Amino acid sequence: MADAFKVGEHVSWNSEAGRVSGHIVAVHHQDFDWKGYTHHASAADPQYEIKSDKTEHLAVHKGRALRRIEG
Repeated sequence: MADAFKVGEHVSWNSEAGRVSGHIVAVHHQDFDWKGYTHHASAADPQYEIKSDKTEHLAVHKGRALRRIEG
């Protein structure tokens, strides 16, 4: 299982535009629809909804794609 993150934590991830950072706004523990697609999540492998610091766009990623930003 990837590292568990909580709502409010500051994280970063890779995107096509480079490294992006944001805050977790929701944790999904079961399958959910997002922008026309079903994303698979479980208690053992949740997906995280993250709001970008710069653009305020929302993104969804599994924990293994995220890095915690300390401070």
